[in-house]
Amino acid sequence: MTVLNTLVEEIINCRSCRLAEGRTNVVPGEGSWQSGLMLIGEAPGLQEDKQGRPFVGAAGKFLDELLQMIGLSRPEVYIANVIKCRPPQNRDPQPDEINVCKPWLERQISIIEPKVIVTLGRFSLSLFLPGKTIGNCHGKPFCINGITYFPMYHPAAALHQYRLREVIKSDMLKIPELLLEQQTNGTSEEAGDPPAQQLTLF
Repeated sequence: MTVLNTLVEEIINCRSCRLAEGRTNVVPGEGSWQSGLMLIGEAPGLQEDKQGRPFVGAAGKFLDELLQMIGLSRPEVYIANVIKCRPPQNRDPQPDEINVCKPWLERQISIIEPKVIVTLGRFSLSLFLPGKTIGNCHGKPFCINGITYFPMYHPAAALHQYRLREVIKSDMLKIPELLLEQQTNGTSEEAGDPPAQQLTLF
């Protein structure tokens, strides 16, 4: 898709924040712009920085396994991160870095028009559902402005806390139904969810 390819080139050439100084490669994102399913992580790690692709390290292998569980593969979804360049020593992204990178993600979402966005980890969650915590809302869909947001633990969490592995798998198995609901009748807002105007990304 020409528009998305053009955007990727713009992202690759970005030098708008300090992270550009230490990167090996920019990691714009990859996958199908027609899938209806977008997975958004936190930031590139060491292997992602080396290869310029999202989720190619140990956490990426687990993500591939999760996608296989629901009959999907990488080329059939779109995978991106909140931050497009690796923070030094894999530290947490800083607020100013997130703000600088946010327009890139906004434009990706605008082009891809996903029906379901899976937030992987707390930084992705906070961007779309501020005030929510993963412990309280993982595995619960939130429909806002016609998009279903589905918070999940980051796959890397399962590498550090093995007990989360089954939790993440259980949440992943809910995604096919969410996609089906969006394709048919849409998804109703869960009782007590924030109203659409509280979504602050756009």
